[in-house]
Amino acid sequence: MPRRVWSRFLGWDRHSSRGHHDHNGWWDESRHRLLPSYRDDSIQSAIPAEKVTEVALRIRHLIEECVPCELKQDQVTCPHSKVITPKVVQAAREAGGSEYGACVVFCLLVNKRWWRHQALIELWDADLHALRATACEVLAKQIIESEDSNEYLLHSVLLKRYSILVDGHPTHPVNVIEKAVDLHALRVIGSSGYQKCINHLWRGWLVQDENDPATFVDYKDRDNTSYSAHLDPDRMRAPMYQNATQMLVSFAYLGLYTVAMNTVNEGGGIDFIEILLYLFTLGFICDEIAKFWKAGYHILNFWNAFNSFLYGLLTTSFVLRCIALSHHHDDGHRHHYSTLSYSFLAVSAPMFWTRLLLYLDSYRFFGAMLVVLKVMMKESIIFFALLAVIVVGFLQAFVGLDYADDRVIEDILFIIQSMANAVMQSPDFSGFERFQPPFGLILYYCFTFVVMVVLLNILIALYNSAYEDIYDNANDEYLAMFAQKTMTFVRAPDENVFIPPFNLIEIFLLAIPLEWWMPKKTYEHINDVVMGLIYSPLLLISAYFEMRWAQGIRANRARGDADDDTVEEWEQMLGQIDLESDGWKKKVDLAKSNLEIEPAVVEVRKLREEVEELRGLILTLHKALAEGKGEGKQEGKGENSES
Repeated sequence: MPRRVWSRFLGWDRHSSRGHHDHNGWWDESRHRLLPSYRDDSIQSAIPAEKVTEVALRIRHLIEECVPCELKQDQVTCPHSKVITPKVVQAAREAGGSEYGACVVFCLLVNKRWWRHQALIELWDADLHALRATACEVLAKQIIESEDSNEYLLHSVLLKRYSILVDGHPTHPVNVIEKAVDLHALRVIGSSGYQKCINHLWRGWLVQDENDPATFVDYKDRDNTSYSAHLDPDRMRAPMYQNATQMLVSFAYLGLYTVAMNTVNEGGGIDFIEILLYLFTLGFICDEIAKFWKAGYHILNFWNAFNSFLYGLLTTSFVLRCIALSHHHDDGHRHHYSTLSYSFLAVSAPMFWTRLLLYLDSYRFFGAMLVVLKVMMKESIIFFALLAVIVVGFLQAFVGLDYADDRVIEDILFIIQSMANAVMQSPDFSGFERFQPPFGLILYYCFTFVVMVVLLNILIALYNSAYEDIYDNANDEYLAMFAQKTMTFVRAPDENVFIPPFNLIEIFLLAIPLEWWMPKKTYEHINDVVMGLIYSPLLLISAYFEMRWAQGIRANRARGDADDDTVEEWEQMLGQIDLESDGWKKKVDLAKSNLEIEPAVVEVRKLREEVEELRGLILTLHKALAEGKGEGKQEGKGENSES
């Protein structure tokens, strides 16, 4: 659980406030965020919001002029586009001038959001506005990838927070990393500079400043080869280590559940394994509540609902177990409630195993698969919306045909079960003869046809379309999901990282009894000691790897390479070969094609040169003939004068 969450529950946090009553401008901008947001009024834009808005409006005018009408998307997105030319990229880079140039990429993403919003409210020009939004992404990607200074790119362009003016108020400052994830800007996320920044954040090479959570600084011991220097509990703030710890805890959670299910206590008692299982569950529930309290409903997604349902089943099992323990050992109610408790525990097994996917999405195989499943679930909403309307209509018809029957409740249950069987492609036509024949049977045939032939085929088509769209772009979708996962660890300024179920230690042993009266430095020191004890096994392993990485970083710096550079096989002897002196570079230059110019244009230019050359020859010949004729006339005149 993040530091001081418990004090926020009680309302006496002395360091930060959520700022629930925000102005409408920030609310409108944050409405569709994908990441949990942290609202801190002390965070200010690195550049005045008014200046950032001016830069954004300049870029908007540039996009309007460069994309004046509807074009094919390939004309904007191709590598050597005739629309997004180097001159256009340079003009966009100069929109902020020498003083405000760092916010240009942020302003391009703001313009992307503006164009997407305009496409929704102006459907007659939706394609044009969508194309302009794509042009903003293309420009942002080219500016990021053409930046030479990594220091400037990481700290000023990507990680500095900027605001714009909406209704006269500055919006909540966000950086390009967060903005691209919120807007699902795949081209920006897939750029090399963006991924370098995400990699540094994931490894913990870029960390939040302890005094200013809105600022990111370099990890000072990145190149320190001392083993003890990396035995720091603060290193658990790195997303990589948080994710590893969550995976280990998740496997331990699954192991506790497996042991609890395979060691049933016939007497209804709770053993040590079950106590640990329910303590883990309590820690996860507290973490979900803390996230919702801190980030609001924006954090709610499929996995939150999934986990909440799982924790609800386990809580129900625990309550039933307590009810069973309240009865005497020989009482029949004790056995009944104990059996019911194990039943709720048993039906949660598929969800326990499925829950592992939440922590395995950092691997590309699982990550790409989860992206596909996520889009398929969204597409299913259309199917279930249509299905709900049709089911309600046919259900009312069947109930109306059965109005004279006294067994209304039984018939309704029969109707619902038969309709569910039809949805699952196993219709049962027996039993509908008693619903005012032949109307009941005909009506069920119609329902089966609509569901099995029409709706299910629509669902299959939606699934197929979603699979093709995502799988063809699986790499960028995975990078976007990985960036979102990284930013969920980084976005909220957590001073201490207590991953469930260790958050119970923070709540009940640190925050409640100590935080409200203890000096800040003393409390932070105690937190560091407790975190060091809890995470000591992982810290001992991570310190070894960081020591090895530090040795690699020093070797890269000695060669003049980047810190995260690796020497591949084809690079080992590349410096020992001089391709220019042996003439190979000249041959390659003559053999390669010029991709910036189309072949037809090249041929036309050659033809033009030949025509110009032919024209010169003709003019030279004409001039020579004219001079020859002039000399002939002069000779003729000379002969006449002599005669």
